[in-house]
Amino acid sequence: MADSSFRRLDVDQYDEDRVLPSDLYIPDSRPPATVLSDTQGKATAVRGLLQRGDVRGALGEVLVDAPYGEGVDDAKAIALQSILSILNSTKSTDIPAIVSDLNPQEQVTLMKYLYKAMENLGETSGNVVLGWHEKLVESAGTGCIVRVMTDRKRV
Repeated sequence: MADSSFRRLDVDQYDEDRVLPSDLYIPDSRPPATVLSDTQGKATAVRGLLQRGDVRGALGEVLVDAPYGEGVDDAKAIALQSILSILNSTKSTDIPAIVSDLNPQEQVTLMKYLYKAMENLGETSGNVVLGWHEKLVESAGTGCIVRVMTDRKRV
């Protein structure tokens, strides 16, 4: 039997031209603790806006300065829960008007969250997420999907 211990060596660590994920985008300048507290504050604001019936305001609140990068996994989870509560509390007839009211950057961020929600469909119904996806693509076009797939900032 041949010795296979050489396969456990990470040869990429010796490559001087290696590209790290953090080299592909400008990291968030806020420290992780600040990102977490900002996201928790936004989650509280989203709950209040949803209780008043302001879905568009709640969506705008959570889509601005979305947490991304390394070390902010708790903030990302809180933001995703806020998005899911917005998605689940919106009538399907209201979705086209809300989506068309978003600016292009907010549409891209919403698409990122929709794909993140598709990874964890145990949290919400797949029909809800796919309904939002359909209306978002109708409003923003397929370019929105391409921008999400090529952007290195993951929510």
